[in-house]
Amino acid sequence: MIKERLIIKIRTIFILGILLFVFQSCKTDLHSKNKPNIILIVTDDQGWGDLGVNGNSKIKTPNIDRLASEGAQFNRFYVSPVCSPTRAEILTGRYHARGGVYSTSQGGERLDIDERTIAESFKSENYNTAAYGKWHNGSQPPYHPNNRGFDEFYGFCSGHWGNYFSPMLERNGAVVKGDGFIIDDLTNNAIEYIEAKNDDPFFVYLAFNTPHSPMQVPDKWWDKYSNVSPNPHRYDTNEKRDKTRAAYALCENIDWNVGRLVDKLVRLKLLENTIIVYMSDNGPNGWRWNDGLKGNKGHTDEGGVRSPFIMYWKDKIKPQKIDQIAGAIDILPTLTDLSEIPISGNKPLDGISLKPLLFNQEHLWNDRYIFSHWNGNVSLRNQQYMLDKDNQLYDLIEDPGQHNPIKQPSDSLRSELINAKSTWTNTVLTELDRNRKEFFPVGYEGNTITQLPARDGIPHGMIKRSNRWPNASYFTNWTSESDSISWNCNILTKGKYKATAYYTCTESAVGSVLSLNQGKNEVKATILEPHDPPFDGVAFDRFPRQESFEKDFKALEMGLLSLDEGLHSIALKASVINGPQFIDFRLLVLEHIN
Repeated sequence: MIKERLIIKIRTIFILGILLFVFQSCKTDLHSKNKPNIILIVTDDQGWGDLGVNGNSKIKTPNIDRLASEGAQFNRFYVSPVCSPTRAEILTGRYHARGGVYSTSQGGERLDIDERTIAESFKSENYNTAAYGKWHNGSQPPYHPNNRGFDEFYGFCSGHWGNYFSPMLERNGAVVKGDGFIIDDLTNNAIEYIEAKNDDPFFVYLAFNTPHSPMQVPDKWWDKYSNVSPNPHRYDTNEKRDKTRAAYALCENIDWNVGRLVDKLVRLKLLENTIIVYMSDNGPNGWRWNDGLKGNKGHTDEGGVRSPFIMYWKDKIKPQKIDQIAGAIDILPTLTDLSEIPISGNKPLDGISLKPLLFNQEHLWNDRYIFSHWNGNVSLRNQQYMLDKDNQLYDLIEDPGQHNPIKQPSDSLRSELINAKSTWTNTVLTELDRNRKEFFPVGYEGNTITQLPARDGIPHGMIKRSNRWPNASYFTNWTSESDSISWNCNILTKGKYKATAYYTCTESAVGSVLSLNQGKNEVKATILEPHDPPFDGVAFDRFPRQESFEKDFKALEMGLLSLDEGLHSIALKASVINGPQFIDFRLLVLEHIN
């Protein structure tokens, strides 16, 4: 009898345990499914004035304009003057200097690995996370997006790209070929992800790389603007009109893709529970109409850092225009607050949640300073005043275009802003740590693939970059066996790595031998096939480019190279060169073989 009672008791406890587990699982699933989806759209070099809703009569952006008119539009939203700092602030809710971002290339764009990202916060709460497009906060793991909270990544990690038509891209570290015009392709991938992953909430970071140059535009969009007369503006004597026309065409293409994305949400019945954020990463990449604002990309004046910012959540966020100042640092705390999820990490944020402004709780809002920094220049703003990089004071309520600095500001007002700038410079900027930014990690634990692009390499001898902008460059003018290309690397895992080099060459270079070295370790490969393609997409360049032209680079599997752990140089050399010219080189891929 006692034994039977014991058995019954054990069975009861077991059954109750199962029921409790099922209940908790169902509770967790229900909790997750009630969370809003997030789509964060960030464009590249689209100024405040590059939208119809902001007063530009020459550009057609009806889908974005509708999000603005039916959602919350911020009239004074601030980002950094250039790309990678803004992206770091979006990811962390902290000023970019705190995360070690000081440049747009060659290591200075990398976000410190001890910074926790917005994707990590959402992933920890059972969100599906994906990033599409331009990353620009580090290429090699652990800086890669797949190591920063994103389950899925498709796009490129560099600061800009040289070809927008079926270019070389990557998917989760592996080199792939794009499919069609890049913005359409990125949108297609985001839509496919949303279709596949909507059983659970998703966080999708859609980072379009236009209207950044090169100004490559499909005929469908260019034909609409090829003869448009741009709006007159304060800098129109400096305007490059075909560049402006191309920018407008690219912006309309973005708008079309935003419309496709919204239509898909409607068809999937997801729109009511999806927060859509739309913004740009800095001011316009040229002198074009920008609502009278001073400066453009790269400047800490209003024209360089004032960005469109729209938040749309159907039936949740009412249509409104918000005048209080806000910035990229506020995105993380706002989206986590709206989604009622905790923020990963324990570092203090510079940003604050914008929820009080979105839901008529302005009485909870206090005036604040927002700081802009680039290339040693610092400006700051509060709700009324701005102190520029030269400590000139402006009243932005009366003079939003910064036409006339205040001639005789009160000593107390000027001192207050100068002291705020000095304090920020001596605290936040001093956190900037460039330590070991010149070393590129190889073999990070849990990652098999490391890419070492020409962007991060060092040319030796007569080898030259294809362009002074490293991001989408390749190496050329390789004529001597004494020439080489090297990378300063921090090899994190000792072992064998499959090496693949991406090259082009003429017929005369066939039979030449490429070698890859790390200390005494070496692997060699003979060039067996010529590969000398034309430049891609030249016919679609609507304005002379500053960047490298792009071409198709061929993969050369070199074999297995042993790498020693520690700080070492990895070098490409020419053991034998046939003919007057060796290879042009774009990318080295190292795949760790367990």
